[in-house]
Amino acid sequence: MKQFSKILKFELKNYCKNKIFIGVTLFLVIAIAVLMFIPNLAAFFSSEEAQPSEGTPASVMLVCAEDAELAALVQSSFAAAFPDYEVKLAAGGAEDAKAQIVSGEAECAFVMDTAASYTYYVNNLSMYDTNCTVADTVLQEVYRTTAMVASGMTPEQAGEILSVQVESRTEALGKDQMENFFYTYIMIFALYMVILLYGQMVATNVATEKSSRAMELLITSANPTAMMFGKVLASCIAGLIQLTAVFGSAVLFYQINRSAWGDNEIIASIFNIPLPLFIFLLVFFVLGFLIYAFLYGAIGSTASKLEDINTSVMPITFLFIIAFMVVVLSMTSGNTDSILIKVCSYIPFTSPMAMFTRICMSTVPWYEIAVSIAILIGSTVGIGILSAKIYRVGVLLYGTPPKPAAILKAVWKA
Repeated sequence: MKQFSKILKFELKNYCKNKIFIGVTLFLVIAIAVLMFIPNLAAFFSSEEAQPSEGTPASVMLVCAEDAELAALVQSSFAAAFPDYEVKLAAGGAEDAKAQIVSGEAECAFVMDTAASYTYYVNNLSMYDTNCTVADTVLQEVYRTTAMVASGMTPEQAGEILSVQVESRTEALGKDQMENFFYTYIMIFALYMVILLYGQMVATNVATEKSSRAMELLITSANPTAMMFGKVLASCIAGLIQLTAVFGSAVLFYQINRSAWGDNEIIASIFNIPLPLFIFLLVFFVLGFLIYAFLYGAIGSTASKLEDINTSVMPITFLFIIAFMVVVLSMTSGNTDSILIKVCSYIPFTSPMAMFTRICMSTVPWYEIAVSIAILIGSTVGIGILSAKIYRVGVLLYGTPPKPAAILKAVWKA
């Protein structure tokens, strides 16, 4: 235990002194701060830009029709549908409307043939111009109103029929996938990035010690299990410290700018994660990180040179990427109860992401969660012990990276 604590403290000190570790953490915190302050910054600059232009009249939209009653009805309907425009009647007909557009007095014009037919005039047609789309919707209501009035209804009766609102209620008896989607995806992506980053760091550190022959001295004076667990747990703690700094600052900056974000459901859902899901997040995050970090550390001990690291860890990286893709595809398709992801919920290499996704986005019986966590804990301890044995054997293997069969044979004999 004394050896383990010394190794853990030593490795943590190295992480805390690492300039890249500190720089990446500060960069992420600053990036999160900028992101959270975007609404306030946007409001500040837009208000400054708006000050000189106060009092500028709204753009003019003209409505023209031979039927005066139709023109008045369309003009009043458009006034409500186009709040950014000053909707006026063009008294001089279509030619007068076109002349005003060309001269810049008006921006656009609707020349009505009937309530269901019109010509839209605009000087330069923007690719983002949606006026016709809005007008089509409004004119459908105008046409229905005029048809009802023509059949003997009063305008009030027609308006009452057309303004009926359909009331609906949705009650989810299980989980609301959309509500939980965003923080589920963020957790999965964070686990993906941390495992690839810190797993590679663990493997690189082990390979560096081996290539410098420092490991041979360490292995004779320290228990290999204590060394492996100390290195891996130190990287896990460093990763949690970094994530706490990043997500903690995100929560802080969100609380400062909460009013500016208003009713943004996506942002609110990310920061309103329920406590039980947060506990499951920590459990699966830590266990998932440890199981892969042990594998990276064991493989790193078999590499004689730093140049061999990327090739050696490639199978583990591919395994993790496949697990990540299976979970993300299940999330985006909305089918988080397929046979594939259920099977992945019990495989130690995929369960940290698969089971957490199922817990967040579907209803999972408690005993399935318990079995998955139990398998994951047992696998983590077992892989940790096996990795320590591989670590002990790997320090003595130099030259060409050994094949897995040769490593297991050496471990068995040891």
